[in-house]
Amino acid sequence: MDRSKFLKLLALTPLTGFAMKLKELEKITESLATSSKMPVLFLGHGSPMNAIEENEFVQGFRMVSGEIEPPKAILCISAHWETQGTMVTAMEHPPTIHDFGGFPQELFEVQYPAPGSPELAKHTKDLITSTDVQEDHKWGLDHGAWSVIKHMYPKANIPIVQMSLDYTKNAQYHYDLAKEIGKLRERGILIVGSGNMVHNLRQIDWRRLNEKYGHDWAIEANDKMKKLILDGNHKELIDYGKQGREFNLSIPTPEHYLPLLYVMALQENNENLNIFNDESVAGSISMTSVKIG
Repeated sequence: MDRSKFLKLLALTPLTGFAMKLKELEKITESLATSSKMPVLFLGHGSPMNAIEENEFVQGFRMVSGEIEPPKAILCISAHWETQGTMVTAMEHPPTIHDFGGFPQELFEVQYPAPGSPELAKHTKDLITSTDVQEDHKWGLDHGAWSVIKHMYPKANIPIVQMSLDYTKNAQYHYDLAKEIGKLRERGILIVGSGNMVHNLRQIDWRRLNEKYGHDWAIEANDKMKKLILDGNHKELIDYGKQGREFNLSIPTPEHYLPLLYVMALQENNENLNIFNDESVAGSISMTSVKIG
């Protein structure tokens, strides 16, 4: 039932002898809360400096937010929150975490005061049945979340919940876990995975930090990842450790790669998929980002 029919029904229904049972009313109001299915985003966040710089990547973040309806809330899986077990932030006012060092003071002064959503945290916890999800009241928003979302929603008026990465689990576990939260897309929730497909800080070319440039192995790995994404070959994306030297150099540790698997797991049949911000920087970081839906 759409909103206009619902309101008309309410107007015609006498207050005495109210015909609807409470459960029926709740069922209708719940249907009103649903929305068209939200897309899913993997955002290559790169350097924290993207939070305060004006470049083609932040323009890409703004562009993609303009292509979708404003979400009711955001669930972000960031490379920068690893825990033993899975947690969701459940506070009303998550703090802005400056989880980095060696950058200008201007970056440490950035605050992104988006509200949290204890309701979304609980709903996410209830959807996941394969593991016991814990509600967290200490973490907040790390730069994997706020450095990109601030460009998408600069008014900081969209509630955000972060979900952590369980560092004790393998890629298949994370992919399967992601499938359990797919229903959030039908509730107006934008699911964002924030990391980098290629991320090797030990191989950065410090002389070319501000250049769009990739080592040969990084470009080759990134190209193969894109082909697997476009082909819908999730199996080889999950089995990234078996894809050869280029993948091993590009993913020396999994935390920046795993958010991609959360996004790919939520891809449904015949959904549109677009790649944007498709550039490498400093030799060994890929900013390549993906929009599904």
